[in-house]
Amino acid sequence: MKFEGEYLYGKKIKGKFYIKGRLEFDGKFLYDRKWNGKGYDEHGNIIYELNNGDGKVKEYKFGNFEFEGEYLKGKKHGYVKEYDFINNFLEFEGKYKNGKR
Repeated sequence: MKFEGEYLYGKKIKGKFYIKGRLEFDGKFLYDRKWNGKGYDEHGNIIYELNNGDGKVKEYKFGNFEFEGEYLKGKKHGYVKEYDFINNFLEFEGKYKNGKR
């Protein structure tokens, strides 16, 4: 993982986040959490947008699908699906509230 951008008091505030050399997120951070910006898949396509930490998101880890759900104020919130990104099977389906299952 690599981050190119600005820090304030040791926390990311604005920049680009890369995984294995590919752009994964470009935007602003709040308390090191993705806040305003766009997320990209391995082909450079936009797969989600966050506005003040809110939005429907599909996340990938090492190029494999890992999470589908919603964020509220930078935390997982609402109905979600989480996948084992190595074996690609549904690991959890349910609700989060303020980042907790």
